[in-house]
Amino acid sequence: MATARRFEDLECWKDARKFVRLIYGITRNDRFRTDYELVGQIKRSAVSAMANIAEGFHRASTREFMKFLDYSRASIVETVSHCCVALDQKYVDEPEMSEVTEQANLAWKKVNNFIPYLNKTSKLNQDSKGNQ
Repeated sequence: MATARRFEDLECWKDARKFVRLIYGITRNDRFRTDYELVGQIKRSAVSAMANIAEGFHRASTREFMKFLDYSRASIVETVSHCCVALDQKYVDEPEMSEVTEQANLAWKKVNNFIPYLNKTSKLNQDSKGNQ
């Protein structure tokens, strides 16, 4: 894997960004946008998923970065849970919910797969430093 120089280079961040774009799109529909509290909560949790990746990238250690990636995963599933409320209230329909779930799964999997990669890389770096 190539070294990312900026958080914008991370595939998991790019997928989280697509997820946020999708959430903002569905919350604009007439049925949904009048439920200000739910709209705000869904937007906050989706943006949090993306923001935690960026914030973690700039933390001092890989361990801290992995903690923020875990927060990102939690925010993704929180957003999906809020969307279930929207589905129950008929603010979104089944095809929209399927699209949300699909994009959430893509983002979640990328974040989830990145954590063990970082853990392995961190351990390899520690081992190589110890062998010097």
